[in-house]
Amino acid sequence: MAHSARRDSPELPDFSVLKRLARDQLIYLLEQLPGKKDLFIEADLMSPLDRIANVSTLKQHEVDKLYKVEYKPVVSTSDQLCFLIRPRIQTVKWVCDVVNADKAAGKFKRYKIIFTPQKFYACETVLEEQGIFGDVSTDEWAFYLLPLDEDIINLELPEFFRDNFLVTMHTGSEIPSLSSARCCKHFETMVYESWREQVKEGEQKARQAEVGTVFLIDRDVDFVTPLCSQVVYEGLVDDIFRIKCGCVEFGPDVTSSDKSIKVMLNSQDKVFNEIRNEHFSNVFGFLSQKARNLQTAYDKRRGMDIKQMKTFVSEELKGLKQEHRLLSLHIGASESMMKKKTKQDFQELLKTEHSLLEGFEIRECISFIEEHINRQVSYLKLCPLSLYFFTGLLPKDYRSLKAQYLQSYGVDHLLTFANLKQLGLLVEQQPGETLTVMESKMGKLVNDKTAGKLTDAFSSLAKKSNFRALSRRLSLVPKSDEEYDLRVPRDMAYIFSGAYIPLSCKLIEQVLERDGWTGLEEVTRLLNGHEFAVTGSNGADLRPQSDAQRIILVMFLGGCTFSEISALRFLGRERGYKFIVLTTAITNSARLIEAMLDNHV
Repeated sequence: MAHSARRDSPELPDFSVLKRLARDQLIYLLEQLPGKKDLFIEADLMSPLDRIANVSTLKQHEVDKLYKVEYKPVVSTSDQLCFLIRPRIQTVKWVCDVVNADKAAGKFKRYKIIFTPQKFYACETVLEEQGIFGDVSTDEWAFYLLPLDEDIINLELPEFFRDNFLVTMHTGSEIPSLSSARCCKHFETMVYESWREQVKEGEQKARQAEVGTVFLIDRDVDFVTPLCSQVVYEGLVDDIFRIKCGCVEFGPDVTSSDKSIKVMLNSQDKVFNEIRNEHFSNVFGFLSQKARNLQTAYDKRRGMDIKQMKTFVSEELKGLKQEHRLLSLHIGASESMMKKKTKQDFQELLKTEHSLLEGFEIRECISFIEEHINRQVSYLKLCPLSLYFFTGLLPKDYRSLKAQYLQSYGVDHLLTFANLKQLGLLVEQQPGETLTVMESKMGKLVNDKTAGKLTDAFSSLAKKSNFRALSRRLSLVPKSDEEYDLRVPRDMAYIFSGAYIPLSCKLIEQVLERDGWTGLEEVTRLLNGHEFAVTGSNGADLRPQSDAQRIILVMFLGGCTFSEISALRFLGRERGYKFIVLTTAITNSARLIEAMLDNHV
């Protein structure tokens, strides 16, 4: 089932050291508050923390009790309280309320706030305004990079997309030793410039490069891909069960018991590693064959003598039992997903998405969207509507669909539409308004720094409305008259049932083939990006045809999907590359739209 990598594929760097460094730093910070202490952890840090330092590790360093930050009075009786939080004003104000409540009650305790990944001046200002600046000690845990697997590193910044593409709050980032960088759009440019400044400030010593090329991609370069329904196994598991920090919780419907089980999903799970990148239609066949092979392995116990049985028990039985347990869980998960995803609604959704991508049967697509809006189908939300805009939304259809959506879901979603407009996800194009007119408008705004957000919105609009031209130029949509064998995929389109090659991944493929942006000038114009290519070792020793040249780091700013990761793995197997995906978060269609549904901007 799983496709083997080419024999000449390079070995990936060992990223486990990142976990050890993060754990050691956290332990050091906790020990700055000696003695027993209670630890309050912000909700979105609990899963990442579990991957770095589990409960037993924290207990070893005098953490007595753990609490989730819930923005209500605390019940801790400890004399020392430690808060592990993001640098958010709301959370800092809650900490101030806790401290002031203790002071009013005559309780004198020691308090420590650990901000991650860094502390902001604004947070310290709140502490000063609330009169507790001298009552608490503050520090920062520089926890940026969480390895989820051998080829996935997550920054665990789910709010990055909203903060940077709606609120426009810029932050720096960390990039490893590289030989060349290839970017498009503006946030990647800022990340690269931030890295260059760090290199200038530090002492760069010559060393063997571990990464040959780095791609920096803004999420708004390709909104179409995360808006499409995922059909590879790992993507479906994420859509239905929600993978958090590489871990998923399977409920009773999967475990066939009254208990839920948490399972780590990575390459160490032999069953999962075989099917994670496969189209869902191929998964059951593999699992069935795996079950037969497992039974055969068990059956060979028959006829063994005592010595052979002893060897079997000591060397093979434990592994077979573990594999049997994992196989049962993935079969249960597949059956659960099958029940949900083979319903007529989902099949019609896939058909609608494919028709929108191909530009056919648009009237039927509109009828599908209208029907589901009126039925208030929750999973649909705005994804096909946004996808329709990318692929050519007419003004009259926009107004009609918007009115129906507001009538069905409520006028409070007017702000949602405003958010989508700002991103360029949903915009009504005026009749006769061409790209040239839009570029003219942007040209007038680009020199006005105070109109930065508006400029970005127009820029995004101009780019998104060119999907058809980009699709033709890059052959993103395979010809529909050709039969596509999902069992033997011929290109990255298999991740969407042969209907669409992810734009983000196609750009990477083209740049690697051409060793730069030469010949892609028309594509970059249609994307309206700020692409650039930088080459040079920057002090690193990069030998011709070395393994490092075939290790590619792809950084997604704003999140990436498991479908894109599967596509890059396929490309790597075909071309002899190894891809490392570094992302601010794992996203999908639901999370992308949820960011817009949150009404505080």
